[in-house]
Amino acid sequence: MSGLVKLLQSMLGSFRDLVPIILVVSFFEIFILQQAPANLFSILVGVVFIVLGLTFFVFGLEMGLFPIGESLAHALARKGSTFWLVIFSFALGFGTTLAEPALTAVAAEAAEVAARGGAIASSEDAMDIYALGLRLTVAVSVGLAILLGVIRIVKGWPIHYLIIGGYVIVMILTSFAPDNIIGIAYDSGGVTTSTITVPLVTALGVGLATVIKGRNPMLDGFGLIAFASLTPVIFVLLYGMVL
Repeated sequence: MSGLVKLLQSMLGSFRDLVPIILVVSFFEIFILQQAPANLFSILVGVVFIVLGLTFFVFGLEMGLFPIGESLAHALARKGSTFWLVIFSFALGFGTTLAEPALTAVAAEAAEVAARGGAIASSEDAMDIYALGLRLTVAVSVGLAILLGVIRIVKGWPIHYLIIGGYVIVMILTSFAPDNIIGIAYDSGGVTTSTITVPLVTALGVGLATVIKGRNPMLDGFGLIAFASLTPVIFVLLYGMVL
């Protein structure tokens, strides 16, 4: 019974989160455009599906991804093997990023635009290879970012020095990178930190900071997502310069 109550509360919370979007769209439809949507019924059905999807997604995070990330972080930290902790952090960043649907969509769109612009051949194979190369580049970069972030937590390095250094590298590379890759590079940092990557990586960071002596989960546990957003920009800029 308590599970059902939590589910209903989560569903209500999901609907409450959607209310501002509904109000904005309704305001522009009614007062600015002064028209009703032609497919109002479909929109209402879609809103119901969104509420249900958000509800089950949040439930899935709480029941599955967060506990997995934290338990693995605790187990690896207690094992005392930095090597396996580093290998796991890279594999986690690489695997979750490769599975990100947003990255897949952006890579496919980037391949089509590159083909239309003459940067690559217009064949299906050429576009698939370009999109796959872009996805692998971003996945490797995020894996290295999580690896670096985990080492930072273990060693207690200040996060701001690493972030500032990373953005200095981004500015330097932007000056030399081809114009057609700069926008994709900057967008790639956002699409990688999405539905799959963020929960697991956050749980990993907080779990490590909780179990490692002398670390504060609030101060040291967060920040991995910042690395995961920064390094793809660097690597995609380099990808564009190499190609």
